[in-house]
Amino acid sequence: MRGEAGLLDDLKDLAIPFAAHEHVAVFTVAESDAVNAAIAGAHTKNLFLKDNGGAFWLVTVPSEARVDLKALPAAIGSKRVSFGKADDMQRLLGVAPGSVTPLAAINARPGSITVALDERLAAADTVNVHPLRNTGTLGLSGPAILRLLRHWGHAPLVAAIPAQAG
Repeated sequence: MRGEAGLLDDLKDLAIPFAAHEHVAVFTVAESDAVNAAIAGAHTKNLFLKDNGGAFWLVTVPSEARVDLKALPAAIGSKRVSFGKADDMQRLLGVAPGSVTPLAAINARPGSITVALDERLAAADTVNVHPLRNTGTLGLSGPAILRLLRHWGHAPLVAAIPAQAG
């Protein structure tokens, strides 16, 4: 696994601009609200999922989104999904719950997981994500995240992730 050092090397090698922020550990979107207030840009939450066909998914959405899990499979071209287990997350992505980020795909073998990025984030100038740990935030553009995913051999999916009504 290449980890955070490999991530920072790739950002440098690909000349991708980013802003780095250090902060207290955050484990939930609610805990991150105070941290997020001090960092400009779109903030994210990540859903580590497994479909009933055995495929793993990492879905990244705006932090305020309430994903409609019943409508999600149709939007991403999957079967019925449920939350993945922490041991699968660690095995595939090399991160623990609370530190999930699309950038963890650096540790994933191509084809072992599909990363789906909400279309609003994919187009955003600044998207804030963890650098493989929940005590930091990296701000970089949505297109830069997609570029990194492709660089690591993944075929990211950009989709309109359905939200719950109300």
